[in-house]
Amino acid sequence: MNATPAEEERRLGRLVRAHDRWRGRGVFNLLASENAVSPLARRYLGSDLAGRYTLPMTVPFDGETLDNSYAGTRYTDQIERLANDAAARLFRARHATTRPLSGHIAALSVVATVLPARSKLLAIPPESGGYDGYAPGFLPALLGHTVRPLPADGPGHRVDAGVATSTIRQERPNAVVLGQSFFLFPYPLRPIVEAAHEVGALVLYDASHVLGLVAGGEFQDPLGDGVDVVFGSTHKSFPGPQGGLIVTNRSDLFEQMDPALVWRTFDNAHWNRIAGLAQTLLELERCGAEYARTVVANSRALGRALADEGFPLVAEAEGFTASHQLHLDRPRLRERHGIGGGALARRLEKQRLLIDLVGRIGTAEASRLGLVPGDMPRLAALLARAGLRSERVGAEVLSWRKTFGALRFA
Repeated sequence: MNATPAEEERRLGRLVRAHDRWRGRGVFNLLASENAVSPLARRYLGSDLAGRYTLPMTVPFDGETLDNSYAGTRYTDQIERLANDAAARLFRARHATTRPLSGHIAALSVVATVLPARSKLLAIPPESGGYDGYAPGFLPALLGHTVRPLPADGPGHRVDAGVATSTIRQERPNAVVLGQSFFLFPYPLRPIVEAAHEVGALVLYDASHVLGLVAGGEFQDPLGDGVDVVFGSTHKSFPGPQGGLIVTNRSDLFEQMDPALVWRTFDNAHWNRIAGLAQTLLELERCGAEYARTVVANSRALGRALADEGFPLVAEAEGFTASHQLHLDRPRLRERHGIGGGALARRLEKQRLLIDLVGRIGTAEASRLGLVPGDMPRLAALLARAGLRSERVGAEVLSWRKTFGALRFA
């Protein structure tokens, strides 16, 4: 028998409450692509803004020049200005927009507006830790651009300054797109920027994974090193609601981008999200530096503790990481322990420990919960007992997880 709408409503309520208990209070989340949103930002996500629509754009209509197509936007307009101003301050930028709906939409918004037709891009390929969206056949092809590989080598997918500058001078692209899905170490930005500008190329930095660390001044300062545009998603190491932002010091580029966003890459910008993002930006203005330092310290401490427990990790000789990520050495994991990354993640999930199936382990949300470097040996031991020795540690994990209450850095 088919369920009635009322029965499905009750089922939906049960599922949402179960999710909140499971993900919000019942596990240690070590996914590198996720973070915890502060209670106040979550409150704004559920405000009346969630159902409102506004189009702050100067348009001619019926013999008038309108600065907005909708009435009733006096507060949404102010919220957007507040959010943009906070983003500009936090990232030490002249210009910012918080309208993009995601990191990928932010990338699309930049690449679609600042580059000429049939441009050539350099980007780190997926097999070297790069983002699949910049691979041939995806975002560049959608816009009629071509993409060539920017080499990133070694176990940590590092970009070498000499190789990068030589590639830029040889390929003479219209843009160099930096940023990775597997992102452990900063880039040698100044020589890359110098070589790119020498051949007339822009340098675009997709900071989706490291945006929170950049905000805290811990990873690197792309705009300060001459990068033309920085953009990214706001829910990975940056602890905000899902969405995106764009910042730049280039007034000429911002004047190209900002008016071209609406009706090209999106329409309504989701004002509840922008309010939640504004709250997160303001929180990080107060404590972003401490947050970023804690995340990186936790990553390095967890890397050492995991290695001591027998987990093979990449870049051990380089201190494992300078970001919120650690990377399992999947071939050595299978060789040493007879298990792949996906099977390991599923085994850990049953014991309330979450990592992703491609071998990344992240410390951003754990840092927000309140874990510090001294906690990492205990966490690593639980991961080893559950993942490598198939022990049942779920009750122990839950008991420990319940000792963490209010989020830090919020």
